[in-house]
Amino acid sequence: MKKKHFQGEDRPLRMLLWAVLIVGGLSVVAGCSKADPGEVAARSAKQYYDYLLEGKYEAFVDGRYQPEAIPESYRAKLVSLSKMYVSQMDVEHRGLKETRIVSVKADTARHEANVFLVFCFGDSTSEEVCVPMVEHQGLWYLR
Repeated sequence: MKKKHFQGEDRPLRMLLWAVLIVGGLSVVAGCSKADPGEVAARSAKQYYDYLLEGKYEAFVDGRYQPEAIPESYRAKLVSLSKMYVSQMDVEHRGLKETRIVSVKADTARHEANVFLVFCFGDSTSEEVCVPMVEHQGLWYLR
């Protein structure tokens, strides 16, 4: 026996399904558009230290908050110090292998955050560090 299908019978159900999908999609978009400042600060801090892992010393130095332009000679010294830090970690701990975000405490009114990272070293030791961050013109920098 063949079932008869009437177009109008399932129309309210389809309309309800579409309404749920549209409202759900809009709420996801709205939720994504407003990022938590503490989370952004934490990801920024991790990224700057990941630059060290990748040997991108200039990018790490550029992640430091400098309210005024610094002389190129001073920037070159900061890059050199970053390389020396990585070399020291290679000698003392067989290198910095990974950074992990532990937690963050953000003060959005003051545009500051303290990001707690764990440095995981090649000799299977780890160290938790506090990385002070500052927000300037919508970007988070190492302080």
